[in-house]
Amino acid sequence: MREKPLQQKILNLLKNYGAYSVKQIVANKAGVPDIIFCLNGQFGAIEVKGSTGKPTKLQLYNIKRIKQSGGKAIWTNNYKHAKDFICKNFLN
Repeated sequence: MREKPLQQKILNLLKNYGAYSVKQIVANKAGVPDIIFCLNGQFGAIEVKGSTGKPTKLQLYNIKRIKQSGGKAIWTNNYKHAKDFICKNFLN
């Protein structure tokens, strides 16, 4: 799946779960994940890539920093992976 439709599908899923979510269009800080959200009092972030895309080193570093700060973050190029991440980590 292409990146933009995948992002929209993930944003719709988050909306259906009642999350506050933001799609980064132009970030003031390089490497910020595409989708930032809060669901059930927890901070999450998802870097979205197209079906063959890979994150940059800076994007991976930012995901690591979010995790070190107590948030939850992933990169994905797959809707099922994103849905599983949200369900397992934010809907307990």
